Amino acid sequence: MFSLFWENVRIALGSIKGQLLRTILTIVIIGIGIWALVGILSAVKALENTISGNFASMGANTFNIQRYEFEVQSNRSGEREKVNPIISYNNVREFLNKYEFPQTKTSLSFLGTAGAEVKFGSEKTDPEVKVYGINENYLETSGTEIEKGRNFTFFDVENNNKVCIIGSDFMKSLFKNEDPINKTISIRGVKFKVIGILESKGSTFGNNQDLRVLIPVQVARSMYTQPNINYNISVMVGDKQYMEAAQDEAIITFRNIRGLSPVEENNFGLERSDDLINRIATMTGYLEIAAWIISIITILGSSIALMNIMLVSVTERTREIGVRKALGAKRSTISTQFFMETIVIGQFGSILGIILGILTGYGFAKAFDFEFTLPWTAMIWATIITFIVAVIAGSYPASKAARLDPIESLRYE
Repeated sequence: MFSLFWENVRIALGSIKGQLLRTILTIVIIGIGIWALVGILSAVKALENTISGNFASMGANTFNIQRYEFEVQSNRSGEREKVNPIISYNNVREFLNKYEFPQTKTSLSFLGTAGAEVKFGSEKTDPEVKVYGINENYLETSGTEIEKGRNFTFFDVENNNKVCIIGSDFMKSLFKNEDPINKTISIRGVKFKVIGILESKGSTFGNNQDLRVLIPVQVARSMYTQPNINYNISVMVGDKQYMEAAQDEAIITFRNIRGLSPVEENNFGLERSDDLINRIATMTGYLEIAAWIISIITILGSSIALMNIMLVSVTERTREIGVRKALGAKRSTISTQFFMETIVIGQFGSILGIILGILTGYGFAKAFDFEFTLPWTAMIWATIITFIVAVIAGSYPASKAARLDPIESLRYE
Protein backbone atom coordinates (compact mmCIF):
# COMPACT_ATOMS: atom_id res chain seq x y z
CA MET A 1 0.00 0.00 0.00
CA PHE A 2 2.80 2.40 0.92
CA SER A 3 4.73 1.51 -2.22
CA LEU A 4 1.65 2.38 -4.31
CA PHE A 5 1.27 5.67 -2.42
CA TRP A 6 4.87 6.69 -3.04
CA GLU A 7 4.57 5.62 -6.67
CA ASN A 8 1.58 7.96 -7.06
CA VAL A 9 3.56 10.76 -5.40
CA ARG A 10 6.48 10.13 -7.75
CA ILE A 11 4.18 10.27 -10.79
CA ALA A 12 2.58 13.47 -9.43
CA LEU A 13 6.01 15.11 -9.01
CA GLY A 14 6.94 14.07 -12.55
CA SER A 15 3.74 15.63 -13.92
CA ILE A 16 4.40 18.84 -11.95
CA LYS A 17 7.84 19.16 -13.55
CA GLY A 18 6.21 18.96 -16.95
CA GLN A 19 4.11 22.09 -16.28
CA LEU A 20 6.44 23.90 -13.91
CA LEU A 21 5.47 27.54 -14.55
CA ARG A 22 1.73 27.02 -14.06
CA THR A 23 2.38 24.87 -11.01
CA ILE A 24 4.63 27.51 -9.43
CA LEU A 25 2.01 30.23 -10.01
CA THR A 26 -0.67 28.05 -8.41
CA ILE A 27 1.59 27.23 -5.43
CA VAL A 28 2.31 30.96 -4.97
CA ILE A 29 -1.43 31.80 -5.03
CA ILE A 30 -2.15 29.11 -2.41
CA GLY A 31 0.89 30.25 -0.42
CA ILE A 32 -0.36 33.85 -0.31
CA GLY A 33 -3.65 32.72 1.24
CA ILE A 34 -1.88 30.63 3.87
CA TRP A 35 0.66 33.42 4.38
CA ALA A 36 -2.17 35.84 5.20
CA LEU A 37 -3.66 33.38 7.67
CA VAL A 38 -0.49 32.25 9.47
CA GLY A 39 1.26 35.64 9.28
CA ILE A 40 -1.60 37.69 10.70
CA LEU A 41 -2.50 35.11 13.35
CA SER A 42 1.11 34.77 14.52
CA ALA A 43 1.49 38.57 14.69
CA VAL A 44 -1.81 38.92 16.57
CA LYS A 45 -0.79 36.13 18.97
CA ALA A 46 2.54 37.85 19.66
CA LEU A 47 0.70 41.11 20.36
CA GLU A 48 -1.87 39.41 22.60
CA ASN A 49 0.74 37.43 24.56
CA THR A 50 2.83 40.52 25.26
CA ILE A 51 0.05 42.90 26.26
CA SER A 52 -1.96 40.30 28.20
CA GLY A 53 1.22 39.22 29.98
CA ASN A 54 1.92 42.79 31.05
CA PHE A 55 -1.58 43.29 32.43
CA ALA A 56 -1.82 39.78 33.88
CA SER A 57 1.27 40.47 36.00
CA MET A 58 -0.83 43.05 37.85
CA GLY A 59 -3.19 40.29 38.94
CA ALA A 60 -6.93 39.93 38.60
CA ASN A 61 -7.46 41.57 42.02
CA THR A 62 -6.16 45.01 41.07
CA PHE A 63 -8.09 48.05 39.82
CA ASN A 64 -7.01 51.53 38.81
CA ILE A 65 -8.57 54.95 39.26
CA GLN A 66 -7.60 57.06 36.27
CA ARG A 67 -8.61 60.18 34.40
CA TYR A 68 -10.66 58.38 31.72
CA GLU A 69 -12.24 54.99 31.20
CA PHE A 70 -10.42 52.60 28.85
CA GLU A 71 -13.20 53.17 26.31
CA VAL A 72 -13.48 56.93 25.75
CA GLN A 73 -16.76 58.15 24.27
CA SER A 74 -16.21 60.50 21.34
CA ASN A 75 -18.42 62.72 19.27
CA ARG A 76 -18.60 62.69 15.48
CA SER A 77 -15.65 65.01 15.07
CA GLY A 78 -13.47 62.58 17.03
CA GLU A 79 -13.11 64.81 20.09
CA ARG A 80 -13.92 63.71 23.61
CA GLU A 81 -17.49 64.55 24.61
CA LYS A 82 -16.36 65.28 28.16
CA VAL A 83 -13.00 66.46 29.45
CA ASN A 84 -12.35 65.03 32.91
CA PRO A 85 -10.15 66.96 35.34
CA ILE A 86 -6.74 65.49 36.05
CA ILE A 87 -6.20 63.36 39.14
CA SER A 88 -4.22 65.86 41.19
CA TYR A 89 -1.88 65.20 44.08
CA ASN A 90 -4.48 66.61 46.49
CA ASN A 91 -7.01 64.09 45.13
CA VAL A 92 -4.52 61.29 45.67
CA ARG A 93 -3.54 62.32 49.20
CA GLU A 94 -7.19 62.70 50.21
CA PHE A 95 -7.99 59.28 48.75
CA LEU A 96 -5.12 57.65 50.65
CA ASN A 97 -6.38 59.21 53.88
CA LYS A 98 -10.07 58.39 53.41
CA TYR A 99 -10.09 55.02 51.64
CA GLU A 100 -9.94 52.37 54.35
CA PHE A 101 -11.42 49.21 52.81
CA PRO A 102 -10.08 46.09 54.61
CA GLN A 103 -7.27 44.01 53.06
CA THR A 104 -6.33 46.59 50.41
CA LYS A 105 -3.09 48.27 49.44
CA THR A 106 -3.10 51.53 47.52
CA SER A 107 -0.29 52.81 45.37
CA LEU A 108 0.23 56.18 43.73
CA SER A 109 2.62 57.11 40.96
CA PHE A 110 3.32 59.70 38.30
CA LEU A 111 5.76 60.11 35.44
CA GLY A 112 8.19 62.89 36.26
CA THR A 113 9.97 62.87 32.90
CA ALA A 114 10.59 60.57 29.96
CA GLY A 115 13.88 62.22 29.01
CA ALA A 116 16.16 62.13 32.03
CA GLU A 117 19.95 61.82 31.87
CA VAL A 118 21.37 59.60 34.61
CA LYS A 119 25.00 59.96 35.69
CA PHE A 120 27.31 57.63 37.57
CA GLY A 121 30.86 58.84 38.02
CA SER A 122 32.14 59.84 34.60
CA GLU A 123 29.51 57.76 32.81
CA LYS A 124 26.08 58.96 31.77
CA THR A 125 23.09 57.68 29.81
CA ASP A 126 21.33 59.19 26.83
CA PRO A 127 18.50 61.57 27.83
CA GLU A 128 15.82 58.89 27.43
CA VAL A 129 15.38 57.52 30.94
CA LYS A 130 11.90 57.59 32.49
CA VAL A 131 11.72 58.76 36.10
CA TYR A 132 8.66 57.83 38.17
CA GLY A 133 7.61 59.06 41.56
CA ILE A 134 6.00 56.22 43.54
CA ASN A 135 5.05 55.12 47.02
CA GLU A 136 5.95 51.90 48.81
CA ASN A 137 3.01 49.89 47.37
CA TYR A 138 3.67 50.60 43.69
CA LEU A 139 5.76 47.52 42.89
CA GLU A 140 3.26 45.11 44.43
CA THR A 141 0.18 46.58 42.77
CA SER A 142 1.89 46.80 39.36
CA GLY A 143 3.22 43.24 39.46
CA THR A 144 6.84 44.41 39.32
CA GLU A 145 9.48 42.30 41.03
CA ILE A 146 12.82 43.22 42.59
CA GLU A 147 15.71 41.17 41.20
CA LYS A 148 18.24 42.41 43.71
CA GLY A 149 18.11 44.73 46.69
CA ARG A 150 14.92 45.95 48.35
CA ASN A 151 11.75 47.94 47.82
CA PHE A 152 10.95 51.35 49.32
CA THR A 153 9.68 51.34 52.89
CA PHE A 154 7.01 53.61 54.33
CA PHE A 155 9.77 55.62 56.01
CA ASP A 156 11.70 56.06 52.73
CA VAL A 157 8.64 57.73 51.23
CA GLU A 158 7.54 59.75 54.25
CA ASN A 159 11.06 60.97 55.09
CA ASN A 160 11.87 61.92 51.46
CA ASN A 161 14.94 59.69 51.47
CA LYS A 162 17.15 60.11 48.39
CA VAL A 163 17.00 56.45 47.39
CA CYS A 164 16.05 54.86 44.08
CA ILE A 165 15.31 51.60 42.28
CA ILE A 166 16.68 51.20 38.76
CA GLY A 167 15.74 49.11 35.72
CA SER A 168 17.84 46.16 34.57
CA ASP A 169 19.17 47.98 31.47
CA PHE A 170 21.44 50.11 33.66
CA MET A 171 23.50 46.96 34.25
CA LYS A 172 24.41 47.08 30.54
CA SER A 173 25.31 50.77 30.43
CA LEU A 174 26.28 52.56 33.64
CA PHE A 175 27.19 49.50 35.73
CA LYS A 176 28.83 47.11 33.28
CA ASN A 177 31.38 45.71 35.75
CA GLU A 178 30.00 46.88 39.08
CA ASP A 179 27.25 46.01 41.51
CA PRO A 180 24.84 49.01 41.53
CA ILE A 181 23.53 48.36 45.04
CA ASN A 182 24.55 51.17 47.43
CA LYS A 183 26.15 53.12 44.56
CA THR A 184 25.19 56.77 44.03
CA ILE A 185 23.69 58.09 40.78
CA SER A 186 22.77 61.64 39.84
CA ILE A 187 19.53 62.89 38.23
CA ARG A 188 19.16 66.62 37.59
CA GLY A 189 21.97 67.22 40.05
CA VAL A 190 20.21 65.30 42.84
CA LYS A 191 22.13 62.31 44.17
CA PHE A 192 20.32 59.03 44.85
CA LYS A 193 21.50 55.84 46.55
CA VAL A 194 20.58 52.71 44.55
CA ILE A 195 18.77 50.25 46.83
CA GLY A 196 17.18 47.89 44.27
CA ILE A 197 17.26 46.55 40.72
CA LEU A 198 14.05 45.62 38.89
CA GLU A 199 13.54 42.35 37.06
CA SER A 200 13.66 42.71 33.29
CA LYS A 201 10.25 43.23 31.65
CA GLY A 202 11.35 44.10 28.12
CA SER A 203 9.55 46.68 26.06
CA THR A 204 6.09 47.11 24.53
CA PHE A 205 5.43 49.35 21.52
CA GLY A 206 8.90 50.83 21.95
CA ASN A 207 8.26 51.59 25.64
CA ASN A 208 11.36 50.20 27.35
CA GLN A 209 10.34 49.22 30.87
CA ASP A 210 13.91 48.34 31.82
CA LEU A 211 15.24 51.87 31.36
CA ARG A 212 13.50 53.65 34.22
CA VAL A 213 14.27 54.96 37.68
CA LEU A 214 11.80 54.85 40.56
CA ILE A 215 12.16 57.44 43.33
CA PRO A 216 9.97 58.37 46.34
CA VAL A 217 6.97 60.41 45.25
CA GLN A 218 7.65 63.44 47.43
CA VAL A 219 11.22 63.70 46.16
CA ALA A 220 9.93 63.43 42.60
CA ARG A 221 7.40 66.21 43.24
CA SER A 222 10.18 68.52 44.41
CA MET A 223 12.18 67.80 41.24
CA TYR A 224 9.36 67.87 38.68
CA THR A 225 7.05 70.77 39.35
CA GLN A 226 5.30 71.13 36.01
CA PRO A 227 1.60 72.06 36.33
CA ASN A 228 -1.28 69.64 35.71
CA ILE A 229 0.58 66.45 36.59
CA ASN A 230 -1.83 63.53 36.35
CA TYR A 231 -1.37 60.90 39.07
CA ASN A 232 -2.23 57.23 38.93
CA ILE A 233 -3.95 55.27 41.69
CA SER A 234 -3.92 51.47 41.89
CA VAL A 235 -5.67 49.41 44.53
CA MET A 236 -4.89 45.75 45.25
CA VAL A 237 -7.55 43.75 47.07
CA GLY A 238 -6.26 40.92 49.26
CA ASP A 239 -9.28 38.66 48.68
CA LYS A 240 -10.83 38.65 45.19
CA GLN A 241 -14.33 37.98 46.54
CA TYR A 242 -14.33 41.52 47.97
CA MET A 243 -13.35 43.10 44.66
CA GLU A 244 -16.79 44.50 43.81
CA ALA A 245 -17.26 45.93 47.28
CA ALA A 246 -13.78 47.47 47.23
CA GLN A 247 -14.49 49.09 43.85
CA ASP A 248 -17.83 50.48 45.03
CA GLU A 249 -16.17 51.93 48.11
CA ALA A 250 -13.42 53.48 45.97
CA ILE A 251 -15.96 55.07 43.62
CA ILE A 252 -17.96 56.54 46.50
CA THR A 253 -14.78 57.85 48.16
CA PHE A 254 -13.45 59.46 44.97
CA ARG A 255 -16.85 60.96 44.10
CA ASN A 256 -16.89 62.64 47.50
CA ILE A 257 -13.34 63.90 46.94
CA ARG A 258 -14.40 65.36 43.58
CA GLY A 259 -17.50 66.92 45.18
CA LEU A 260 -19.96 65.24 42.82
CA SER A 261 -23.67 65.30 43.58
CA PRO A 262 -25.69 62.02 43.40
CA VAL A 263 -27.10 62.95 39.97
CA GLU A 264 -23.74 63.79 38.38
CA GLU A 265 -21.77 61.24 36.36
CA ASN A 266 -18.28 60.18 37.36
CA ASN A 267 -15.60 62.52 36.06
CA PHE A 268 -12.95 59.80 36.35
CA GLY A 269 -12.48 56.22 35.19
CA LEU A 270 -12.12 52.92 37.01
CA GLU A 271 -10.57 49.89 35.30
CA ARG A 272 -9.79 46.37 36.43
CA SER A 273 -6.71 44.66 35.00
CA ASP A 274 -8.72 41.58 33.95
CA ASP A 275 -11.25 43.84 32.18
CA LEU A 276 -8.40 45.22 30.09
CA ILE A 277 -7.22 41.70 29.27
CA ASN A 278 -10.74 40.73 28.15
CA ARG A 279 -11.00 43.81 25.93
CA ILE A 280 -7.62 43.11 24.39
CA ALA A 281 -8.75 39.53 23.72
CA THR A 282 -11.90 40.88 22.04
CA MET A 283 -9.91 43.23 19.79
CA THR A 284 -7.42 40.54 18.80
CA GLY A 285 -10.38 38.25 18.13
CA TYR A 286 -11.60 40.71 15.49
CA LEU A 287 -8.15 40.70 13.92
CA GLU A 288 -8.19 36.90 13.83
CA ILE A 289 -11.58 36.91 12.10
CA ALA A 290 -10.21 39.38 9.54
CA ALA A 291 -7.24 37.07 8.96
CA TRP A 292 -9.57 34.13 8.32
CA ILE A 293 -11.73 36.14 5.91
CA ILE A 294 -8.71 37.37 3.94
CA SER A 295 -7.17 33.92 3.74
CA ILE A 296 -10.44 32.20 2.80
CA ILE A 297 -11.01 34.64 -0.07
CA THR A 298 -7.45 34.14 -1.30
CA ILE A 299 -7.60 30.36 -0.91
CA LEU A 300 -10.93 30.31 -2.80
CA GLY A 301 -9.18 32.02 -5.70
CA SER A 302 -6.30 29.57 -5.47
CA SER A 303 -8.72 26.60 -5.54
CA ILE A 304 -10.16 27.90 -8.82
CA ALA A 305 -6.64 28.28 -10.22
CA LEU A 306 -5.77 24.78 -9.02
CA MET A 307 -8.86 23.28 -10.64
CA ASN A 308 -8.06 25.11 -13.87
CA ILE A 309 -4.48 23.83 -14.01
CA MET A 310 -5.68 20.27 -13.40
CA LEU A 311 -8.32 20.53 -16.16
CA VAL A 312 -5.61 21.77 -18.53
CA SER A 313 -3.45 18.89 -17.38
CA VAL A 314 -6.23 16.38 -18.13
CA THR A 315 -6.65 17.83 -21.63
CA GLU A 316 -2.92 17.81 -22.36
CA ARG A 317 -2.51 14.25 -21.08
CA THR A 318 -5.57 12.75 -22.76
CA ARG A 319 -3.46 10.46 -24.91
CA GLU A 320 -1.38 9.40 -21.88
CA ILE A 321 -4.58 8.53 -20.02
CA GLY A 322 -5.74 6.47 -23.01
CA VAL A 323 -2.45 4.53 -23.04
CA ARG A 324 -2.73 3.81 -19.31
CA LYS A 325 -6.29 2.58 -19.67
CA ALA A 326 -5.31 0.45 -22.65
CA LEU A 327 -2.64 -1.15 -20.45
CA GLY A 328 -5.27 -2.01 -17.84
CA ALA A 329 -5.34 1.00 -15.51
CA LYS A 330 -8.65 1.27 -13.61
CA ARG A 331 -10.73 4.42 -13.27
CA SER A 332 -9.85 4.57 -9.57
CA THR A 333 -6.13 4.44 -10.41
CA ILE A 334 -6.40 7.32 -12.89
CA SER A 335 -8.48 9.48 -10.53
CA THR A 336 -6.14 8.69 -7.61
CA GLN A 337 -3.13 9.85 -9.59
CA PHE A 338 -4.79 13.18 -10.43
CA PHE A 339 -5.99 13.55 -6.85
CA MET A 340 -2.46 12.95 -5.60
CA GLU A 341 -1.07 15.53 -8.00
CA THR A 342 -3.58 18.13 -6.75
CA ILE A 343 -2.82 17.36 -3.10
CA VAL A 344 0.95 17.59 -3.67
CA ILE A 345 0.56 21.04 -5.29
CA GLY A 346 -1.70 22.14 -2.44
CA GLN A 347 0.74 21.01 0.24
CA PHE A 348 3.63 22.75 -1.50
CA GLY A 349 1.55 25.94 -1.34
CA SER A 350 0.77 25.27 2.32
CA ILE A 351 4.45 24.82 3.20
CA LEU A 352 5.37 28.03 1.34
CA GLY A 353 2.60 29.99 3.10
CA ILE A 354 3.47 28.63 6.55
CA ILE A 355 7.16 29.51 6.16
CA LEU A 356 6.33 33.04 4.95
CA GLY A 357 3.74 33.44 7.71
CA ILE A 358 6.15 32.39 10.47
CA LEU A 359 8.83 34.73 9.12
CA THR A 360 6.29 37.59 8.98
CA GLY A 361 5.11 36.97 12.53
CA TYR A 362 8.67 36.64 13.81
CA GLY A 363 9.70 39.84 12.04
CA PHE A 364 6.70 41.69 13.49
CA ALA A 365 7.49 40.43 17.00
CA LYS A 366 11.16 41.43 16.71
CA ALA A 367 10.32 44.87 15.31
CA PHE A 368 8.04 45.69 18.28
CA ASP A 369 9.84 43.61 20.94
CA PHE A 370 6.90 41.24 21.36
CA GLU A 371 7.03 37.69 22.64
CA PHE A 372 6.89 35.38 19.61
CA THR A 373 5.40 31.88 19.75
CA LEU A 374 4.85 29.47 16.89
CA PRO A 375 1.16 29.60 15.77
CA TRP A 376 0.63 25.84 15.90
CA THR A 377 -3.15 26.10 15.59
CA ALA A 378 -2.90 28.25 12.45
CA MET A 379 -0.28 25.92 10.97
CA ILE A 380 -2.42 22.83 11.55
CA TRP A 381 -5.50 24.53 10.12
CA ALA A 382 -3.49 25.73 7.12
CA THR A 383 -2.48 22.14 6.35
CA ILE A 384 -6.05 20.87 6.77
CA ILE A 385 -7.54 23.69 4.67
CA THR A 386 -5.14 23.20 1.79
CA PHE A 387 -5.83 19.45 1.84
CA ILE A 388 -9.60 20.06 1.70
CA VAL A 389 -9.16 22.68 -1.04
CA ALA A 390 -7.00 20.27 -3.03
CA VAL A 391 -9.59 17.50 -2.70
CA ILE A 392 -12.42 19.81 -3.79
CA ALA A 393 -10.41 21.39 -6.62
CA GLY A 394 -9.18 18.01 -7.84
CA SER A 395 -12.52 16.19 -7.71
CA TYR A 396 -13.87 17.29 -11.09
CA PRO A 397 -10.57 17.00 -13.05
CA ALA A 398 -9.91 13.56 -11.54
CA SER A 399 -13.44 12.43 -12.33
CA LYS A 400 -13.15 13.78 -15.88
CA ALA A 401 -9.85 11.96 -16.41
CA ALA A 402 -11.27 8.69 -15.06
CA ARG A 403 -14.32 8.85 -17.37
CA LEU A 404 -12.34 9.37 -20.59
CA ASP A 405 -12.97 6.73 -23.23
CA PRO A 406 -9.66 4.89 -23.91
CA ILE A 407 -10.35 4.57 -27.67
CA GLU A 408 -11.11 8.26 -28.10
CA SER A 409 -8.19 9.16 -25.86
CA LEU A 410 -5.75 7.20 -28.02
CA ARG A 411 -6.98 9.09 -31.09
CA TYR A 412 -6.44 12.46 -29.36
CA GLU A 413 -3.67 14.57 -30.88
